[in-house]
Amino acid sequence: MNTANLQLEGVYAILSALFGALRDRGVLGAEEIDALLVDVERSLARDPLRPRELRDANFEAICFPARLLRLALRESAAGEAFSFAQLAGRVGQATPPEQAPSEP
Repeated sequence: MNTANLQLEGVYAILSALFGALRDRGVLGAEEIDALLVDVERSLARDPLRPRELRDANFEAICFPARLLRLALRESAAGEAFSFAQLAGRVGQATPPEQAPSEP
């Protein structure tokens, strides 16, 4: 596995914990955090400067962090234990809210 992937796994774990702490302390509600992450993903999908010839796999990779964090926060709110590998697999199987970059 690429070392950068392992580093990103750590970053995702930190961000998930941070969002969870903000939620648990009442700074941001679960719905607010989820909406923020959906907005980030939609913004990425609609980036007018993104090359149109970007492959679907590259687009999915760009949206992966927001999708993973949304799922991780739902799982932690439900009190479920999860691993990065499990979440990543589920993100890969889920239907994204935004489709490939060919949409306007």
